Parts: sequence; C-alpha cells; structure tokens
Amino acid sequence: MKKIALIGNPNVGKSTIFNTLTGMHQHTGNWPGKTVSSSKGIFGFKDKKYEIVDLPGTYSLIANSEEEMVSRDYILSLDYDLVIVVCDSLCLERNLNLVFQILEVTKNIIVVVNLMDEAKKKNVDINLNLLEKKLGVKVLGTSARSKIGIRELKEEIYNFKTKESINNSKVIENSSFIYEVSKKSNDIVSKVVKENANKKEKIDYFFDRLLTNKYVSFPLMIILMMFIFWLTIIGANYPSEILFNLFINVENYLYNFFSFLPIWLNDLLINGILKTLGWVVSVMLPPMAIFFPLFTLLEDLGILPRIAFNLDKVFQKCNSCGKQSLCMMMGFGCNAAGVVGTRIIDSKRERLIAILTNSFVPCNGRFPILLVIISVFLTSSIFFKVSILTLLIIFSIMTTFLISFILSKTLLKGYPSSFTLELSPYRRPQFIKVIIRSVFDKTLHILARSIIVTIPVGIIIYILANTGMLNTINNFLDPFGKLLGLDGVIITAFILGFPANEIVLPIILMSYLSLGTLTDYTSIVELKKILVENNWTILTAINMLILILFHFPCATTCLTIRRETGSNKWMIISMILPLLIGIILCVINSFIFLVN
Repeated sequence: MKKIALIGNPNVGKSTIFNTLTGMHQHTGNWPGKTVSSSKGIFGFKDKKYEIVDLPGTYSLIANSEEEMVSRDYILSLDYDLVIVVCDSLCLERNLNLVFQILEVTKNIIVVVNLMDEAKKKNVDINLNLLEKKLGVKVLGTSARSKIGIRELKEEIYNFKTKESINNSKVIENSSFIYEVSKKSNDIVSKVVKENANKKEKIDYFFDRLLTNKYVSFPLMIILMMFIFWLTIIGANYPSEILFNLFINVENYLYNFFSFLPIWLNDLLINGILKTLGWVVSVMLPPMAIFFPLFTLLEDLGILPRIAFNLDKVFQKCNSCGKQSLCMMMGFGCNAAGVVGTRIIDSKRERLIAILTNSFVPCNGRFPILLVIISVFLTSSIFFKVSILTLLIIFSIMTTFLISFILSKTLLKGYPSSFTLELSPYRRPQFIKVIIRSVFDKTLHILARSIIVTIPVGIIIYILANTGMLNTINNFLDPFGKLLGLDGVIITAFILGFPANEIVLPIILMSYLSLGTLTDYTSIVELKKILVENNWTILTAINMLILILFHFPCATTCLTIRRETGSNKWMIISMILPLLIGIILCVINSFIFLVN
C-alpha cells in the first residue's frame, strides 16, 4: 500500500480534501511524543489502495511551533511515496514558498491549487498549465467542498511514478535560499495569475473595512457575542427542561423495572448514578449544542479571524496574542473546548498562557448558577441581572489579562514565542457540515468525557449522603467556609461538583434539606427561603459569585489540559491559580464586610 503525505498552509482546504478522499475510513490520534493530533485514512481507487496522512498546517519547513515541527520531521523522514501540497488559489504566492522548500527534499510532488471556485467568484484567472511548467511538477485545480477535481486527483495519484528523493533540506534554512524562493514565487504568480476586480471583491473589501475599523469593530463584536450568549442561555432553557423531565420519567420507569434488585443497589443505580448523569446531561448538552454551532458558523464565515486581529493589540499588552480571545470565547461555551481550541496558537508561550487562564472565563455550566444567585439576593429585574452578569464577565476577562501578564513574566519567562495571524477570505458556510462538526467534534466529545468522570462521583455523592458522612465532611470544612464568608456545605459542594459545575447547587440543596439524592428548587421564592434559613446573607451570595467565577476547572477541563500539555505540572497550576484568586477575593470581601 502506497503512503501519501498531505501538507499545506492552514486554511487552504487540506482537511476537506483529506475527508473527501477517505470518507469514513480514517482515524485520529497523537503523534508519538506530541500533543498534536494526527489524521490517517485509507482510500481505494481502481485496483489500488492508499494510506494518506493529513499533516498539521504549516507555513514553512523552518519550524517555529510543535505543529510545524511534526510536519517538517515527517517530510524530512521521506517515509512516504508521494507528497500532495495543497495551495490556496487566492494566496498562491505565499503557498509556493512551502512548495519550493519541499522540492528541495523530494520531487515526488503533486501540487493541488484548491478553492478554485473562490478564485472564480473573485474573477481571478490562474494558468495551471503555465504554473505546472514553471514548477516542473504536476499541478491540478480543485474545489474540494464541491468535490470538483477530486476524480482527476485520484487519477493522477494512480498514474504517479515514484522517483528517487534527494534530501537537500539543509539548504532550506539558508537566508539566500529564502530570499530566492520569495523572489521566484512572486515572479511566477505575476505570470500565472490574472486578477480582475469584481463586485464580490468590493463587497469583501467593504466588510473588511467595517469589521477591522478601530471605532466600529469593537461595538459590533460586543453586540455579536452578547447576542450569541443571550441565544445560548435563553434557547437552552426549553431543551434542558425537556431533557430533565425525560430523565425523571426514565428514572421512575427504571426504578420499577429493577425492583427485583436489592433496594440499596436499585437506589444507587437510579438515584445515585442516573440522577447525577441526568442532571449533567440536561444542563450541559443544550447550551453546548447551541453555542458551538454558532461559534463554528462565525469561524467558517471568516469573522473570528478578524476578531482575533482586532484584539491582538489589546492582548499584546499582557504579552499574549489575539488568538487567545478566540479560545476565551470558546471557553464561554466550555472551558475544555477552549483548551482544545488553543491548538490554533503556534507559539508555545502564548498557547500555555491561553490554556492556564481559560478557566478564568465562566463556562455555560456556571452561567445558570450566577443568574440564580443574582436573582435571589441582588435583583429580580432582567435589565439589572444582565448588567451584573456582564460586569462579572468583564471582571473575569480583566483578571485573565492580569494573570496572563504575570505568567509571561514569571513561570513562562524565556519560553519561545512566535505569532502568525491570517485573515481568511469570507466564505459561505456549509450548514450541515458545521452542525455535524460542532456536535461530534466538540459537544458530544466533551459530554462523553464529562459522563466518564460523573459516574464515579454520582456513586460517591449517593454513598456520602445516605451514610451520614456528608454531614461529617460539611462540619469539618465549616471553619474554612466561614473564613471565606461561606459555610462547609458550599465548600463540599464545590469539591463534589468537580466533574461538572452544573451539580454544585443541587448538592447544596441536598445537604441543606438532608436528602439522599440531588434535588432542585421549584421557584426562586422557595430557593431563597431554603438559603436564608441556612444563614445565607448578602456576603454569602457575593462570595458565592466570586467562587463560582474563580475556582478549579472541572474534571473534563483538567483532563483536557493534561492531554494538551502532556504534563501534570501545568494541570495542577491551572487548578491552583483560579482557586487561589477566588480564596483571596473571598477573604478580602469578608474582611470589608466585617469592618463595615
């Protein structure tokens, strides 16, 4: 079976070609010793089969990031029969730099100029025959999203005769070579590409002027993100309620169905494991199912790169980069997804900053608790509730800036830093693929991880609540809770809520009401009555808001940090940082209330 390497700059449609070729015959994993994900697949054509490796996007074989190192090392290994270099029809000059570098390693190349449909829309003509003559290798044009040119690519792969490779990779890092390649690329593009301005290009130019304008872009970004948050929070209420009621019906049915089991075991399975799972799924799934498709839609439209561009100067003030803003936005949906999203940052220092600070922004699991506490103790007005929530979010963002700056000057001082930001063209998103990608790659993937860690905690919560051990732990932690202006029940709830923030409030109510299973409130009035009867005050409510904002990340996020960094050290630091800030702020606030 022949092996094919697929390489190209980021955002050239490389993965689309990979998915089109392999269909469902693919698998993902990590490169040996790396956290960079790999994709391998198999496809057949006529009487032959091929293994194709989708390499991480890279601008050059002169590696500056872990992803680029993976691509460089694989190309230099010559462990393949053919390299397919994918280029963007609208960024050909820059893409050719990579082509010329690879030509110094091997002549077994097919150049694929993708996104030819985009070029046509912008009235850009590319002479592929002349380009092929200039490069001395086969050149094909494709529009992978529409599967145009894929058949011709398969034919070329089938007929390709492998040549002997001569590795001249040492030449690549020579400054004179880099200059010559840049000059040659510019010369070739001037001859093979003919651009004619059209209406589409003028419209794109107008949107670029609007979305990158220093006066207009920021209000537009704020309005856009507020709309997405509002749609996520409001839209999630109805499916959450449906799922919650569905789980209650399932619990009742299964409780009767397993009546032949010992009562304690039946109770453990249904009121322990299933009830905890039901709570996590019904509260976590709907917001993610709304937020991530919307976020992916903005990414496909080309709006997110412009948000990163606009915020780059702001993030440079804390020695980070604009791409961190995108990871933070994703963190509002789920911190674990935000951590995974840091893969778009090619600099090790900036990526670690983004990973360690992502949990400083509240995820969708914390928004409901924040809103409930605000509603019970601070205001019932929708306007003021939204205003207070907005202030809390702004405070968390400002804290993220501060911690990012401190990290860059302390723990991460001396770490290598590099930054590349590309403004991809505006594209019409493929809605079905957007939904599938966001649901399976993010929502269900994260939910599955949460379920894995929730099951054992459901068992622990049930055992503690039904053996009296929960009260013992609450009493033991009560002095520490009082120090923070809280109580032992709240501290225990945060510890047991490690798998998911969604179960913190149900654990608190379960403890106060001395019940054996997680419980919910029927109304704000009832909730306030329960909390006030258990000595909650304005101080308790404010410090609760602080601790919701700043405490250790959930188990799913911690596992994701461990996987992305490959280090327990960074996972532990990511847990200690927000918790330490939360404790300090609670102590300071309690002292202020005591003095007054």
